[in-house]
Amino acid sequence: MTNRKLNPATKFALPMAPLEALPKLPDELNGRFGENRPPATQICQIAANTDLEAVQSWLMEYQEQPQTFRAYRKEAERLLLWCWLELGKPFSSLNRQDLAGYQAFLADPQPRERWCGQGRTPRHSEDWRPFQGGLSQTSQQHALRVLKGLFQYLHAAGYLAGNPLALLRQRETRQDSRNVRERHLDQETWDALVDFLQYQQADDLQRQRQVERWRLLLAFLYLLAPRVHEVAQAKMNDFFQRRGDWWWAVEGKGKKYAEIPVNTALINALKRYREFLNLPALPASDDFSPVIRNLAGNKGISANMIYRTMKDLTDEASQAFEVSNPDIAQRLAKTSTHWFRHTSITHQADAGVELRFLARNARHSSLATTRIYLHEEDELWQEQNKKQDWQAPWSEED
Repeated sequence: MTNRKLNPATKFALPMAPLEALPKLPDELNGRFGENRPPATQICQIAANTDLEAVQSWLMEYQEQPQTFRAYRKEAERLLLWCWLELGKPFSSLNRQDLAGYQAFLADPQPRERWCGQGRTPRHSEDWRPFQGGLSQTSQQHALRVLKGLFQYLHAAGYLAGNPLALLRQRETRQDSRNVRERHLDQETWDALVDFLQYQQADDLQRQRQVERWRLLLAFLYLLAPRVHEVAQAKMNDFFQRRGDWWWAVEGKGKKYAEIPVNTALINALKRYREFLNLPALPASDDFSPVIRNLAGNKGISANMIYRTMKDLTDEASQAFEVSNPDIAQRLAKTSTHWFRHTSITHQADAGVELRFLARNARHSSLATTRIYLHEEDELWQEQNKKQDWQAPWSEED
């Protein structure tokens, strides 16, 4: 880790604040003369003279994906603030050893009172902080993957001479596979959630609106395995008929266009929601209105609001099962919106959907990614290993 002889924050008198609220950085920090900048003779493919401008150029690639934009901004912002306030050096001077130090910092941001805040504090607040506490191993790996993509982009653009995170030994494949396998609802928990929602009683119009929106969202998330930003961007006429069958048109990750088969269950859920909103049962080809709407039913909602809406559902369901089934309650309490994508793909795999169609439903670029969801072979493997039927005599029951 870099040996610091002084407090950079004192030297440069920088406040702890979001990127947009920081004062103009001095040349010692802004990256114009960063050690990882290429020779002036090399042409840069982005209009950026400073590190902040370069990072903003990368972020603009995700401006049409609000959820991804916020997640990537968070990771880039944390690193920029750390290298300016803790190391006292430009982002474009970071090396592999610096980034090893940053990974240790992610696990325990210190001094805590400077780096960590409470809850969701608005960015304009003086109490805003980039962390709420140290990150888990999984969150650290996620942060490093995002930052590796940032460095790769800036290297490819000719802004950086090299990518220091390209030297990082990656171990995320095993962890990602395990996370995908764990972050889904098993059949028992899924059935419990569906039962909870089916028997909800709406005592007033506001609650009824909330319940009906939950019902469509749950069907949408489970039957089409969308990413949350795709749900937020979905328009009614994205559902269309061709030769008697229904399809869903979606522009997904990396702006890749796809058309996904839609089954009767989802069409019925869509009809119910539309009729609740006093709309014709099926959308017309010129209906560009949003699929998922605010409770008033007159405009769409953001990906973040969809996340919070589904979190409200799983939290309520968790509380309902707290006494009768603590295991289900605990699993629902951990559930986030993206779990429904994993649940959908996992349940499709369990139902026997062929791998090639499963990959197309999930819109994975690699079959290797889709194979993570296949549990049947695991179960067969377990059964085969049980043929070695032996028990230690000292552990036998009396």
